[in-house]
Amino acid sequence: MSEQKTLKKPWQSLRNMFLPGLGIKRWMLVTLAGITFLGVGLAILLLDFYRTEFTNQTFLDILSYVSLRFLPRILRVVIFGSIGLGITAYGIWGLNRALLKPFLQPGRNVLDQVAEYNRRTRGPRVVTIGGGHGLASLLRGLKEYTSNITAVVTVADDGGSSGRLRESQGILPPGDIRNCLAALSSDEAMLTQLFQYRFSGEPGLDGHSFGNLFIAALSDITGSFEEAVAESGRVLSVSGRVLPSTLHDVRLVADIKLPYTINEVRVEGESNIPEAAGRVRRVWLEPSDAPAFPPSVKAILSADLVIVGPGSLYTSLLPNLLVHDLMAAVKASRAIKLFVCNIATQTGETDTYSCHDHVRALEEHIGEDLFDVVLCNENYSAPLPTNSAWVRADERTMADTRSYCADLLDVDHPWRHDSGKLGQTIMNLFYERTGPLRA
Repeated sequence: MSEQKTLKKPWQSLRNMFLPGLGIKRWMLVTLAGITFLGVGLAILLLDFYRTEFTNQTFLDILSYVSLRFLPRILRVVIFGSIGLGITAYGIWGLNRALLKPFLQPGRNVLDQVAEYNRRTRGPRVVTIGGGHGLASLLRGLKEYTSNITAVVTVADDGGSSGRLRESQGILPPGDIRNCLAALSSDEAMLTQLFQYRFSGEPGLDGHSFGNLFIAALSDITGSFEEAVAESGRVLSVSGRVLPSTLHDVRLVADIKLPYTINEVRVEGESNIPEAAGRVRRVWLEPSDAPAFPPSVKAILSADLVIVGPGSLYTSLLPNLLVHDLMAAVKASRAIKLFVCNIATQTGETDTYSCHDHVRALEEHIGEDLFDVVLCNENYSAPLPTNSAWVRADERTMADTRSYCADLLDVDHPWRHDSGKLGQTIMNLFYERTGPLRA
């Protein structure tokens, strides 16, 4: 079995060399043309030497044997041509491997990596909108299919490490952006683990993640938050971009209807909303006229696919869509617009919500008929934590022609989406509606 795998791998690598779009064959042809001219020159020199040394019988016998003159001429052409092509291809492969060795991932073949890189480069332009762990899970799944990803992330977070840095350093909250950068990293190994590392017990550092402090330090060095995020992406070798929805210091405010009464309370701050006992009636940003980050708007307008969710409905998704310029760009975009519904309810935000309730809550804030597809989970087989319930595709959900249900469950963490299942389902839906845009 191991011998078959050993033989199969070189054959697959050779086959990948001739896949379209790699940019390898053209340079092989240029190299072959140069070697051909060099060979012609050498042949002329040998022919001239042969003609002047025709009296030396020993030399003539050796030359006749080496040149295979005892075989038909066409057969000799095939033999020497095949040997030449094989040696040339092997030399080019070895040269490329030697040059690219410092950049190769362990256990990965250079041609396989080039083929994968080119395939993802030709993938559709995808914009994801949201925040939190839900968006990070989505990005991990999508990066296997395309590198043309732009994650537009909320900056309304005011809790935990991000909130403390926001208050003390005056920068936008880096937490959700850090999670997305880590998810899009080409090598989610030691460097990403370091970026996600959270200090504990150290005075002044307790609760802070290394990535948040890193972005805060870069913001001070570069003089701008957006430049710090871009530099962090380069450090992590990110496949795509992570952009804030706005560079304004915005606060999320909610009106919450208290249980067993007609009274409402107003709650300020993203971290305080899930803690309030009651049902969220509406949320908005202060200031309400915060301008969108221009590169985020540009990405949405040029996208092939815009995805909203998964993530906390009121504290991760709506804070992006309530930025008026950003919402206007989503409505104006000719991209396919897809909403990914959460798998499980969130205490304090979406208790008892179905898929239909999620869509209805969004449309009450941003308007109806925004989405072309509403993607829901249909696997309810794993046990959930006691404070969560399934977000089910009920009769009202199935009555909506936009609804599409699939098994999206992460069996190890059943309150989350499986990145692989989610990415594959979304790309299948996209290509079903458009066909491959780029061959």
